[in-house]
Amino acid sequence: MARGLLLTAAAFALLVGACASDTVTGGTAAPSSTTVVTVPSTTATTTSGANSTTPSAPTTTTVPTTTLPATTTSTLAGTEVEFGPAKGDVLGVVGVRYDDVLNLRSGPGIDVPTIDTVDPTFEHLVAIGQTRLLPSGSLWINVDHAGTVGWVHLSFVAYIGSVDDATALVVAALGEIPTASSMEELGLLVAGVFASTDPPSRTVMTVMPTMGDFGEVAYDVIGLGDDATLGYRLHVFGQVVDDVLGLYSVERTELCARGVTGDGLCV
Repeated sequence: MARGLLLTAAAFALLVGACASDTVTGGTAAPSSTTVVTVPSTTATTTSGANSTTPSAPTTTTVPTTTLPATTTSTLAGTEVEFGPAKGDVLGVVGVRYDDVLNLRSGPGIDVPTIDTVDPTFEHLVAIGQTRLLPSGSLWINVDHAGTVGWVHLSFVAYIGSVDDATALVVAALGEIPTASSMEELGLLVAGVFASTDPPSRTVMTVMPTMGDFGEVAYDVIGLGDDATLGYRLHVFGQVVDDVLGLYSVERTELCARGVTGDGLCV
């Protein structure tokens, strides 16, 4: 479970886009040193009638090599805070357009290199248990993406909760089965049922429209101002009947801010 709330109030920070994510500087080991000491050796040789000393060739003594310990300096932007997902929590990407990616960066902040990218509907980021607050007010968390560890903006992740059929709810809210000229338009009509104006939520297409026997599109509605429910992912299915594209069904996934129960309910 999470140690704290995923900030929904940080919606303004979403303007950095999915391509958002400070620098980890690695030190190097100090060079090893070998000291060579030349020790002169004197050998006394006595000759007849006189004492004379003839120096022998100098002897070289090598002092064993001493290797200084390596030093590593790691600098991350911002301040570590006791907030955000706990170690081992599993998170999904939210609020990233279907034709974009979430950048996994080598440190917290948008000014550091991207080391990997995450798909808009990926649901298996594993939290490392570290959250940093930058001077700008944005929060960044350390996660593992399929073996690559890096940092992502907290506003682009959530706990993936339960899934239900919200078709009847949408029809009741609109007073009729909605129809539209395209799946994109139909999806926006459905998303409007769940969007909020205070605070203003954000609607993002996360699965591009397709059309076959059934049409499909998905939208994330994020930033509802609820402590537990961050938003919804809405998979909208349409069907053409008598040349009219109408709503067939709505599959709603709850996106949770603080964590989920064993039954997938937001807490």
